[in-house]
Amino acid sequence: MLNWYLQNGKDSDVVISSRIRLARNIADVPFPIKFSEEQSINVLNKIKDITPSIGYGLKFIKLNDLDDITKISLVEKHIISPEFAINKKNQGAILINEEENICIMINEEDHIHLQVFASGLELENLKNLAIEIDEKISQMLNYASNENYGFLTSCPTNVGTAMKASVMIHLPALTMTENINKILNIINGFGMNIHGIYGEGTQSQGDIYQISNNQTLGLTENDIIKNLNVIIEKIIEQERIARKYLAKNSIDLEDRIYRAYGTLAYATKLSTNEARKLLSYVKLGTDLGIIKELDDSKISKLYLYVQPANLQKYVGKKLEGYETEIKRSEIIKEIIKS
Repeated sequence: MLNWYLQNGKDSDVVISSRIRLARNIADVPFPIKFSEEQSINVLNKIKDITPSIGYGLKFIKLNDLDDITKISLVEKHIISPEFAINKKNQGAILINEEENICIMINEEDHIHLQVFASGLELENLKNLAIEIDEKISQMLNYASNENYGFLTSCPTNVGTAMKASVMIHLPALTMTENINKILNIINGFGMNIHGIYGEGTQSQGDIYQISNNQTLGLTENDIIKNLNVIIEKIIEQERIARKYLAKNSIDLEDRIYRAYGTLAYATKLSTNEARKLLSYVKLGTDLGIIKELDDSKISKLYLYVQPANLQKYVGKKLEGYETEIKRSEIIKEIIKS
């Protein structure tokens, strides 16, 4: 079975992926920012012991048992956070399944960051899966919670349900029609977070944005999903309207898309950032049926393997600087022609 990030999902012309994250802490144990090495090891051992009982094909892997390229490849897939990948205290671990649609980070900002992923817009189904897994874990561990405030977390803004729902969304037409800032301001006005593809404090790359709820206290899980779905559906509608507007001047649009495709398909070397920018136009062209040479599967592979660590995993060796740019172009040609 294909990993979730290589699949095609609901509304995937605009929505790249969905994620639900639940933050949990074990009662009577200090948060990771305050606990001792001994306490961190105890948390790891507790969760390692219950991993077989959780099920879902999850495997316990200590972070320091992974090489740097593998850790960064997981960041590029948005499966673990950049901060977690560079954890220097060797306190971290992950529980992950073969399809990589479930990944639980242990001792990141909280003791447990339970994450589930899917291609396209799948917030409701992911919420149900996350809660199902969470309920199994809660039968084996005593969570830190408060009768008035809900689940207790390291970051005060996560207290309550401690659920973050987020959607990765591709908005090239709104960018090209110069309506993107207006849309992003409206999203802010509805109490949502907008940031780049690697989380808070990062920039959008290739017209891709990550949108998530910023309130967890005083809302139920269903409220959070409902509110975010409403916002995302409006954004999808506006992006598709912008695409129709651009398509009216089809010569200009096709020229821009085919120039990007030509560079992507025939360049002899490409940087990561240039490849992402070109892919934004090429994905748009594929979704609109302008580019016939590609399909959703190839677009997903291209997005994955233009990234440095996953490119190195693909070719099976470490690459340096200039060699990486050359090899990236070779792999792009290989995927396009396959």
